[in-house]
Amino acid sequence: MRSIVTYKLRIRSATLSQFHLADLFKYVVNRIPERIALLSENGPVSYKELDQRSSRLAAGLFAKGIRQGDHVGIYLMNGPEFLESFFAIVKIGAVPFNINYRYGYEELLYLLSNANAKAIIYDIQFSEHTNKLNEKLSTLEICISVGNEMGLVPGEFSYNELLKFEYNFDGYARSENDYILQYTGGTTGLPKGVMWSHKSFFFACLGGGGLYAGAPPISMPDEQGKIAFGTPPLKILPCAPLMHGAAMWTALSGILGGMTLVLDPMRKGFNAHEIWDRVEHEGVNILQIVGDAMAIPLLNALKPKTKKWDLSSLVHLGSGGAIFSRHNKSEFKGIFPKCVIADGMGTSETGISGMGSTPAKEGFMKLPITDRQQVVIDNRIADINEIGYLAKAGNTPIGYYGDEQKSKELFKHIDGKTWVLTGDRAKRDSLNTLILYGRGSTCINTGGEKVYPEEVEEILRSHPSIFDAAVVGVTDSKWGELVSAVISITEGSDSPSLQEVKTFCASKLAGYKCPRQLRVVNTLKRSPAGKQDYKWVRSILNENEKK
Repeated sequence: MRSIVTYKLRIRSATLSQFHLADLFKYVVNRIPERIALLSENGPVSYKELDQRSSRLAAGLFAKGIRQGDHVGIYLMNGPEFLESFFAIVKIGAVPFNINYRYGYEELLYLLSNANAKAIIYDIQFSEHTNKLNEKLSTLEICISVGNEMGLVPGEFSYNELLKFEYNFDGYARSENDYILQYTGGTTGLPKGVMWSHKSFFFACLGGGGLYAGAPPISMPDEQGKIAFGTPPLKILPCAPLMHGAAMWTALSGILGGMTLVLDPMRKGFNAHEIWDRVEHEGVNILQIVGDAMAIPLLNALKPKTKKWDLSSLVHLGSGGAIFSRHNKSEFKGIFPKCVIADGMGTSETGISGMGSTPAKEGFMKLPITDRQQVVIDNRIADINEIGYLAKAGNTPIGYYGDEQKSKELFKHIDGKTWVLTGDRAKRDSLNTLILYGRGSTCINTGGEKVYPEEVEEILRSHPSIFDAAVVGVTDSKWGELVSAVISITEGSDSPSLQEVKTFCASKLAGYKCPRQLRVVNTLKRSPAGKQDYKWVRSILNENEKK
């Protein structure tokens, strides 16, 4: 094989006239080819280089048999290859889907079976699982290894080998109705694949092109290049793994907005000191985190050593995907008084709901009510002071892949408009605002009263001795469920007693919301994206009960 393989295709050329992520990216590249798109341990990558490398990989994927509509999993850490793979897959109209690299073999087997994966692009460190999956799954035809050049088995190819193909044609047949597949594990249940058309995903999850530029959604695809050209080349660092929806939304919004994406390798889990090192070294302007699981260690790293890092480049610190407690937001604001501290709300099924404010008395976030965002009860829009589910209309997903029943449950048709339900309980507070309480699936029913874990968890984390907290309902013969908490302790602090915790919470919450059971652990188990693992929390409390 020559160093560059020419692979000509006689298929209909794609036109840059649609809201397809590959086309939108091309508009950006055409306007800012020499601007730096990616910064990683491997050095800078310009927009032109990212486009060329993803184009060669696209040609390589096509040569190996990947076609429009085929599902291709991305089983990688945070690195340039993740973005190269994503854009390569969509350039040929194939369907990218995220793979949680923390999953064990059985979880991966379920995920890839559910996704009908035809190919996966994986890091060499995941070879053991990948080899077993390749043998087990009949649908999995192609495995592409990043970092492995030797000892490849049939159906396995080197990533670098595919980069030797030359992309020398205008494009592949594709449509803005092509879809991407975003798997969400949430806090309970098996992962589900949410299908988003490119157009709906662009407007619902990426803000329609001007998210970080403060611009309204674009009306024509070619406007994306103009936005990127006019946006200062700010540097943005998503702290979470890119296989998490919130981090990928941040990354794609930044890239399409003409920004420089700073990638942290995430090889040893979340390390607050390394994040601040990266912010200082690269001059990061926007830091995106996932709730308290990242906020707390970042704050703790700063407290004793505020002068260690020069963080003057930071102008925006935002959170999305998990609870960002008000006291932590206040602490960040005290450290970075000139920095915007933002707390966003969104779900894999609805996209971005907006930037929330803190409600005065109840719940954990206040959001605006619009013609595309409401509280829904059964088959109607809620009246003021009624509690139902947060719902979105407009640019909505297609449904859950391979699950018609769950897809039907996801949508409500009200007054000629289709609404998608988030699963988050909310109250219509006024004509213009709603208050979020938390996931309906984790709601605790204690003596007929409803308690939302997120609200109690936020109060617990504000206790000076409590580092992290998770709350669930434990079955009880008298009350139905008891509010029960698992906590970890701040370094150097003593464990508070159950009575101390109840007294602390009672000063801020109604009595029935206060924990009746308490278990102290060294570390709370969370997903790689920082979400609570409520199944694990229940197992810890049940184990304690048996003792």
